[in-house]
Amino acid sequence: MNQEIERRRTFAIISHPDAGKTTLTEKFLLFGGQIQVAGAVKNNKIRKSATSDWMEIEKQRGISVSTSVMEFDYEGYKVNILDTPGHQDFCEDTYRTLTAVDSAIIVVDGAKGVETQTRKLMEVCRMRNTPVIIFINKMDREGRDPFDLLDELEEELQISVRPLSWPINIGAKFKGVYNIFEQKLDLFKPDKQRVTEKVEVDIHSPELDAQIGEQDAQQLRDDLELIDGVYPEFDVETYRSAEVAPVFFGSALNNFGVQELLNCFIKIAPSPRPTKAEERMVDPEEPKFTGFIFKITANIDPNHRSCIAFCKVCSGKFERNKPYLHVRQNKTLRFSSPTQFMAQRKSTIDEAWPGDIVGLPDNGIFKIGDTLTDGEKLHFRGLPSFSPEMFKYIE
Repeated sequence: MNQEIERRRTFAIISHPDAGKTTLTEKFLLFGGQIQVAGAVKNNKIRKSATSDWMEIEKQRGISVSTSVMEFDYEGYKVNILDTPGHQDFCEDTYRTLTAVDSAIIVVDGAKGVETQTRKLMEVCRMRNTPVIIFINKMDREGRDPFDLLDELEEELQISVRPLSWPINIGAKFKGVYNIFEQKLDLFKPDKQRVTEKVEVDIHSPELDAQIGEQDAQQLRDDLELIDGVYPEFDVETYRSAEVAPVFFGSALNNFGVQELLNCFIKIAPSPRPTKAEERMVDPEEPKFTGFIFKITANIDPNHRSCIAFCKVCSGKFERNKPYLHVRQNKTLRFSSPTQFMAQRKSTIDEAWPGDIVGLPDNGIFKIGDTLTDGEKLHFRGLPSFSPEMFKYIE
């Protein structure tokens, strides 16, 4: 059981609208082998829309409206991604999703920097002590100086940062990224479907000059020296305790810097952590099953009018057709067709482990925040509920 828990990584991708969450998710699925060709959020030449935007309204407007759950295997790890909506009208969904993940990736637009929704989401992460990694996107467009961006992140999000990769120029002159975490140089060739080449280069060798030109090489050496002088050494524990946020640079649309982010993420991100219930702390390694409902969605399958309840497994092993206690109604239920998700496609599963997200068919028995257990009466708390808001008045 411990092995299964250790290889789980459950995280949400959050940001202000249009910073590139869905495009980043799409590229992760490409590396996980779940899709062969990445779809585009804005349909022009590529006729395939993004996997996680499956609702009609999402395809038409090019925005995410509802959180989608996707899972894939990558280098021996099982990765569960939740792609969340950025727009304020759907932020309730995003806040609830953050209760079901162990870490988060914040996407920041390289030209716009930190925006309102980014600040709000960071606040939620801070309240729950969720570790975050920051991905600065759109480096292939004209933007702001990387050092200015880092200062702004520290000031606005009130968290220490540590760059783990560094861009060589930006915009039209963008030549690539030096990966500080793996000590490698990645050269940029704009390509939306394939992956860029890597070169192993010693920073002080003349080979670096040959690869990116003398002036840029000198600039890179100066920048890296400055980074080592200003920022402390990267320590995994300070990241996991949510004191430091590692920063990566890249371009999600051109598939650049994404694999470096993924490789580093699966190594340093936390596996499922203990969950707080009103009665006690629930440890993922406990043998008995517990879980809670954090989202209910209708019409995933157009042929059925049923709803699906998303259940996050907190401890123990979930098994198909085994009786579980629905704590609020004090009833015993069996689930004959629990599913796991790939956005809209679902497949039936026989078991699930802590960190996984299971879809349970719901005919009106669940409410958000309900607990399922192996018989023990537990109540998970911390799921936000919202009162209705007034956005506009008409007179």
